Amino acid sequence: MTFPPERVLVLGIRHHGPGSARSVVAELDRVKPGAVLIEGPADADPVLGLAAAPGMAPPVALLAYAPDEPKISACWPYAVFSPEWQALTWALSHDVPVRFCDLPASMMLTESGTEGDSRARSEERDPIGRLAAAAGYDDPERWWDDVIESRLDGAPPFPALTEAMAELRDGGSDPPRERRREAHMRQVLRAALKETGGVVAVVCGAWHAPALAGPLPPAARDAAELRGTPRRKAALAWVPWTHSRLAAASGYGAGITSPGWYHHLFTTRDAVIARWLTRVAGVLRERDLPVSSAHVIEAVRLAETLAALRGRPLAGLAEVTEATKSVMCDGDDVILSYVTRDLVVGETLGSVPPDAPPVPLDADLRASARSLKLKIDPLDKTLALDLRRDIDRRRSQFLHRLLVLGIRWGSVTADLVRGTGTFHETWSLRWRPELAVAVIDAAAWGTTVRDAAAARIVADARAATRLSDVSLAVVRVLLAGLGGALEPVLAALDARAAADADVIDLMGAVPSLVRAVRYGNVRGTPVRSLAAVADALVTRVCAGLPGAAGGLADDAAGRLRDALDGVHAALALRAQSADGAASRARWLAALAGLADRRDVHGLIAGRVTRMLADAGSLPWSAAAVRFRAALSAGVAPAAKAAWAEGFLAGGGLLLIHDRELLCVLDEWVISLGDEEFTGVLPLLRRTFGEFTPPERAGVGRAVRALAAGAGGAGAGVAGRAGAGGPGSGGGAVDLERAAGAVRAVAAILGSGAAAGGAA
Repeated sequence: MTFPPERVLVLGIRHHGPGSARSVVAELDRVKPGAVLIEGPADADPVLGLAAAPGMAPPVALLAYAPDEPKISACWPYAVFSPEWQALTWALSHDVPVRFCDLPASMMLTESGTEGDSRARSEERDPIGRLAAAAGYDDPERWWDDVIESRLDGAPPFPALTEAMAELRDGGSDPPRERRREAHMRQVLRAALKETGGVVAVVCGAWHAPALAGPLPPAARDAAELRGTPRRKAALAWVPWTHSRLAAASGYGAGITSPGWYHHLFTTRDAVIARWLTRVAGVLRERDLPVSSAHVIEAVRLAETLAALRGRPLAGLAEVTEATKSVMCDGDDVILSYVTRDLVVGETLGSVPPDAPPVPLDADLRASARSLKLKIDPLDKTLALDLRRDIDRRRSQFLHRLLVLGIRWGSVTADLVRGTGTFHETWSLRWRPELAVAVIDAAAWGTTVRDAAAARIVADARAATRLSDVSLAVVRVLLAGLGGALEPVLAALDARAAADADVIDLMGAVPSLVRAVRYGNVRGTPVRSLAAVADALVTRVCAGLPGAAGGLADDAAGRLRDALDGVHAALALRAQSADGAASRARWLAALAGLADRRDVHGLIAGRVTRMLADAGSLPWSAAAVRFRAALSAGVAPAAKAAWAEGFLAGGGLLLIHDRELLCVLDEWVISLGDEEFTGVLPLLRRTFGEFTPPERAGVGRAVRALAAGAGGAGAGVAGRAGAGGPGSGGGAVDLERAAGAVRAVAAILGSGAAAGGAA
């Protein structure tokens, strides 16, 4: 059956074009077609009616996915300025039959390498670029903006575009996929022509317009083109979208660089440039930048002048941006980037009706929240959990799984990953609208929260380049209760550890693993295999530590000191279990091998000595002897200060209660000349600055007692008349000589009371 060409109105558009959208609406109002066909997946017809439902607000996207493998998906996003969206809502509001006419999603999802949206133009045949070149433009975007997007007269450009595209297509050949798409569009067009006696309007990409305009080829030819096309089961749903996800930079194939600007062009009927630059001024003022109405007026004049000089019918985004940068931003690209992010791209978030069919992951998330009595609420809420209760433990696992997926409904108020782990957790919950987009992003990992989180964390662990990141993934596996993911994550950890020769990297992984064992015990998770991995890693650290500790510069010594602190604290926790004592003993033996080496940086030697003394492996009397030796004559002042920093860092109680150590420090400070004292003062201030205010006050009182001669045995200079301690040698205390040193120490401690007392 043949149909007269005048019964087909082909509206060739550019996707997400405000000028195209305005022209489409004008033509539909003029022609009043009996049916409307739109480029889009033909099997989405059952959900098209939702576009007119209350609560539907673009930007939104039609998402198609394979129920048995949700990672296989495709999306068709629409903004309010998308011609397809305007055609769809026009048809629904005028009670005109409307359907999509492109290949069904069930066919598209079978094609490997399918882009989320099939409408991207290939570089080999960019029709817009070729038309722009023919018109003398070196920028296709500028040409399209001049001819289509910036026009406000509503005159239809469609016949001329169809004719131009026909010329471009003449003599060329399309790939098989494009031939199938156009064959299917014609099949749907034939069916629509049979069902209505009026005009059928077809809204499609301009490239396809010549294939649908004019006499249609025999239906048998199109049927043969489609025969044998594979299919798979597909499900479709509307999902919220954002302007930023429409941007080309997001990777969406048919994206645009300026969705915020296009939205402004479509929704603003008069004073387009002036209103835009007024909004620009508002963005800059929000950042406390001085922009006045005079700036706006001058920027409008400059943009319009640039457009006139370039022969453009209206100032486009290029002219507006240049005027903004010159007049409002003082030529500063950083300031201009605020405008680009907040306005040119923007972050408008769409919404879908509550009763719209959800994606599987969203449905599972909401069902799980209901079963756990967690209300999805936009208001802030604090949730205290007791992990000994089954429901609270399941709530914790659920919220941690969402964090793995990047769905930040809740945040832990304490840093559990670096804490020691208890039976209690406190969460701050708040559901924000933009989390709906995070759910869509996460849907690619699975249909349920549990399965998606497991797949995501395994993939992250395998892709991690740092051992500490993999060990952190182990912790998150246990926090989220993803036991099935533990084995592949541990395999990734083993592979990364085997390839990592950096001892500091290995050390960085130990605390997370040890605390993961702790979390497993608190949460009732079996962690025997994890404990074995942690102990094996400690063995590797102990073997590599002697070679890593020698000949370090100051920065490297600082990094090693921090790593030593982490491992030492973690193994103290590990030693609380019966099977952890061996690892701690091995660690302490490795530390003992560093303490007396002359090639070890003073910061490390001092820290190791303190660790051994704290652990009981080194008597405090022996530690005091080493402290005195490290600060004795013949050692450079900076080296002495580094050793003291390593030994004393972490708390001032040691100096308050051990007068012998305070005496040694006192004698050393007295021995420094003016130049030496100035050189080591920053190191000492850093050390004492880490003490808490009560600790600093306590040390100040101890120094004051030292100066007053109340120290007794072992009281350094102030106690030389005392009985038998280090530095005792008889004779009265010279308070005048001691006062200078006491004032210096008081200055280091920041203790005005001590200084005053010494005076």
